[in-house]
Amino acid sequence: MQDGTSIGIFVALFAGLLSFLSPCVLPLVPSYVSFITGLGMEELEQGGEDVKRVALIHSLLFVAGFTLIFLLMGASATAIGQLLRQYQDIIARVGGVIIILFGLLLLGWIPIPALSREKRYQFQNKPVGYVGTMAVGAAFGAGWVPCIGPILGAILTLAATRANLYEGVGLLFVYSLGLAIPFVLSAVALTAFLGWFQKFRRYIRYVEWVAGVLLIVVGALLLTGKFTVLAGWLIKFTPEFLLERI
Repeated sequence: MQDGTSIGIFVALFAGLLSFLSPCVLPLVPSYVSFITGLGMEELEQGGEDVKRVALIHSLLFVAGFTLIFLLMGASATAIGQLLRQYQDIIARVGGVIIILFGLLLLGWIPIPALSREKRYQFQNKPVGYVGTMAVGAAFGAGWVPCIGPILGAILTLAATRANLYEGVGLLFVYSLGLAIPFVLSAVALTAFLGWFQKFRRYIRYVEWVAGVLLIVVGALLLTGKFTVLAGWLIKFTPEFLLERI
């Protein structure tokens, strides 16, 4: 708690949710679900216990695939940060600047086309079995990187400032949860998701603005050395039973 771990966890979880709500992920969820399950949209919308079971199993394997990719990225970022541990303060300051730049990018103030597009992998056939679904999840995880790059890059930068490998990898795991949980829920209840999406789609453009502001705030806290100060302040409002589990 003293090194800002709790704040990092909150930021990572919220960042994962914002990634799910981003324009290059949210509208494609039905297509992803149809592809990994091998079921048509009509079958998925009709539901049924068997359909929901298939959707649940394949969606869990799919998110396991991209979670593995993110964890490997987190481990790499943290390992590099550990090698340069004697410059940890400098890394935190530089990391703060980088995260602020990512925030400005999401707000549209610094256009970088390479980070505003999605690299897509084309598959001729449906995935073969459960292993195939997990492999497709890993491939899509890598394919999402250009699109969700600013948000993911900010979390990786934050991971590089962590005190040990477990904390850095933990941040990417929490980030993956923020992206995975709504994906699995959407896969199992696709009809409800489609109804909600029709209402929410008008607000999608604001998601990147919220994410941009969040990254700028986090970056400013790192840059000024106030990240742990905020954690110390928020601990006063955290229930005792949660403190024991963090």
